[in-house]
Amino acid sequence: MTFTKDSGLVKVWVGFVMTGAYTITQVPKLFNLNEVVAEVVNGTVQ
Repeated sequence: MTFTKDSGLVKVWVGFVMTGAYTITQVPKLFNLNEVVAEVVNGTVQ
């Protein structure tokens, strides 16, 4: 399974990180979830 910027779980975690509830390092290492969340938060996703 791979996540994209449009995946529901990615959107939830991006919200958590953007509001300060969690940090990027706290995003679970589930498939590529943490990498995609980091890309979206840092604005490097295309």
